Amino acid sequence: MSVTQAARVTMCFRYSSASEDLGCRRGDFSRKHYGSVELLISSDADGAIQRAGRFRVENGSSDETSPYTPGSWRRTDVHLENPEYHTRWFFKYFLGKVHQNYVGTDAEKNPFFLSVVLSDQNNQRVPQYRAILWRRSVRNQSISSNSPISLVFSCSSYSAMNMDRFERGPREIMNPEIQKDLLVLEEQEGSVNFKFGVLYAKDGQLTDDEMFSNEMGSENFEKFLTLLGDTITLQGWAGYRGGLDTKNDTTGIKSIYTVYQGHELMFHVSTMLPYSKENKQQVERKRHIGNDIVTIVFQEGDDTSSTFKPSMIRSHFTHIFALVKYNSQNDSYRLKIFSEESVPLFGPPLPSQPVFTDHQEFRDFLLVKLINGEKATLETPTFAQKRQRTLDMLIRSLYQDLTPDLHKNMLNRRSFSDVLPESPKSARKKEEARQAEFVRIGQALKLKTIVRGDAPTSLVTTGLCRKEPWESQSFCSTFPYEIVCADSWGQSLLVATDTAGVVLLDETQTLPPVPVFDKTMAVKQMHVLEPQDLLITRADKGKDARLYVFKLGTIKRSLEEKQLIRGKCDCRENKLEKTKGCHLYSINTHHGSELRIVAAIRTKLLLITRKHPRFSAVASGADSPVEEFQYIREICLCDPPVVMALVDGPTGENDNMICVAYKHQFDLINESTGDAYRLHHVDANKVNFVAAIDVYEDGEAGLLLCYNYICHYKKVCPFNGSTPMMQSNTPDFHFSWNQMPNAIVCAFPYILAFTTDSIEIRLVVNGNLVYTAVVPELQLAASRVSVTDVTPSVLSHSFRAVYSLFFYFLKLLFFN
Repeated sequence: MSVTQAARVTMCFRYSSASEDLGCRRGDFSRKHYGSVELLISSDADGAIQRAGRFRVENGSSDETSPYTPGSWRRTDVHLENPEYHTRWFFKYFLGKVHQNYVGTDAEKNPFFLSVVLSDQNNQRVPQYRAILWRRSVRNQSISSNSPISLVFSCSSYSAMNMDRFERGPREIMNPEIQKDLLVLEEQEGSVNFKFGVLYAKDGQLTDDEMFSNEMGSENFEKFLTLLGDTITLQGWAGYRGGLDTKNDTTGIKSIYTVYQGHELMFHVSTMLPYSKENKQQVERKRHIGNDIVTIVFQEGDDTSSTFKPSMIRSHFTHIFALVKYNSQNDSYRLKIFSEESVPLFGPPLPSQPVFTDHQEFRDFLLVKLINGEKATLETPTFAQKRQRTLDMLIRSLYQDLTPDLHKNMLNRRSFSDVLPESPKSARKKEEARQAEFVRIGQALKLKTIVRGDAPTSLVTTGLCRKEPWESQSFCSTFPYEIVCADSWGQSLLVATDTAGVVLLDETQTLPPVPVFDKTMAVKQMHVLEPQDLLITRADKGKDARLYVFKLGTIKRSLEEKQLIRGKCDCRENKLEKTKGCHLYSINTHHGSELRIVAAIRTKLLLITRKHPRFSAVASGADSPVEEFQYIREICLCDPPVVMALVDGPTGENDNMICVAYKHQFDLINESTGDAYRLHHVDANKVNFVAAIDVYEDGEAGLLLCYNYICHYKKVCPFNGSTPMMQSNTPDFHFSWNQMPNAIVCAFPYILAFTTDSIEIRLVVNGNLVYTAVVPELQLAASRVSVTDVTPSVLSHSFRAVYSLFFYFLKLLFFN
């Protein structure tokens, strides 16, 4: 890939929202890690059926009656999804700072509000233009860097937010009080604080009346409450109260409270809420716990006596139950999660087995799971539609309040394209005074929100420091060339440049770059396939472009013998002749199957495979592997492809596919017949294709189609004859990046987007954001999945990257 200015490289992360059930999207992958939907029926002591419901049951992919071996599982990645300090932009980047707010109506005469700010991202001298668009029932956010603000919105943000046409052009709102109204709009996303129910159940209890009637808990239950948080006195309590009475003791005298990663958590504990001997249904207790979205059920008894089912609890509001059981023999907790069928998937996935001997680790896992679960529930149709109606009502009401000013021309006439980060010279003093008042009111509002306890905070402000599964380290501190492309070779990095040719960089930094090819070999694309002892490159451009194949062993031998650096003329025997004019190629990513290459030569696709070594007469002795490759067929397209990906069929016989992107569409092509089928149409004026990623998992083919700010998931089932079956009953899954990516890498369970100055990390299964890192002038050089030699169960996904004149190495560790 080309790079401007000094050599540099990128990395990535992710964020999104979706209200549909994601369980059917990921097939076996989702069921394995996030449970499967079951019909659960509860009955009374006489066996009579009481209630039934469909819940997704998460049990760590294990039988809860199977024996547990201490230390047999490793810590899974525990992250708060869509953390507010990454997603609540208006509070973090706009409120109390100089920014512009606009009001207008779209082509359908629906009002919208738009906020724009120019900020220095994390004080790293990275200017970023951020925009928030509130309209009807949605809120959109986007970033653009190093661009005049007029171009940002005319080119990227408008198209990203589907705001290409206006019925009434945006006009700036000068009243600083608008900040309070916009903060209210943002707060419709949900509270930053949470209330959870805690229900104590004795062994053998089958109805909610029995459970709510437990006047006191056991010693083990009290020990669990101490683990959850602190016991506080409600009367006079000044913190988050979660709907409890802090004046007259009508909801009990004490409760359990804690703060976790900046979130205030109040627990409605059944044994601490008012108890009535005369009221068998314990209405006062049910009034609180029955109206909690998430409830913990602490059940006494051994692991084999798990009789709890969500249908035992009569509540139309509670969507998630966390069943906790304590084993006194090995001092461990076992966890099981029940989620109502419509709740989207949420993490972290339970370990296998879901048994925790480290109590602090269990607390972290449980609290993160509860918080993520409530956020996921708010995306179900029941809650999402209510929130969308409220947002729409607030936007229309605010627009009507501003309508008189709009008709009286009292709003600023400065056109949208003339927005400047600096004050206009013609009225500098007046503008500076207005901005000072604007900032003062915003900062006062921000302070009030913080004091009230409703401010989104970060790990930094909470004083927590926890190790993440990704880490970066310097790879090469002095690399003076611009990088075109690269790939990992063992612990080294093979790098192609325009001025120095292809060089090999040693990770130890003890050796200077070793030349492999001179600059006459202008490599534009490469793949190092170590298991197959193969290097594939695309060199030159235009009509002179070709694919070259080399044996890694031959290259290594020539480097050890310090032979002359090879140039283009020395590589004639390594050409794949029929690939002349190739502008793009792709290989299948699952190297356990036969190696397949598809080369794009303008509007023609050339399918190439590698013969099995035992069928190649010269495979073992020849320095060039060219004779090991065979040309299968040519496929004609209507336009030159911009992005390609090979998709392995489930059988590998006449069902392999090629995904190509061109014009405004992604097409799927049958390798055997050449027939093309429309996979996805992009409805946008301008399309920037980024990638098509094969997420084949557990016998199921799927594609992540990435373009502009969007990632769109399409599930592809086995072919029915010669036609791939697209599951129409499977809801499309898509999410949006905050910034337009230049490259995307999928490293389960994460998907990473590399932009011009940031890495955005999201979860593949639901598109939720888990982390954003600011890295100025960054670009992805190479990525590689490998299993470490030290610990067989640790999977690492490493990314070589360059920042200014420095190489960086980002490693993600995933524990099974």
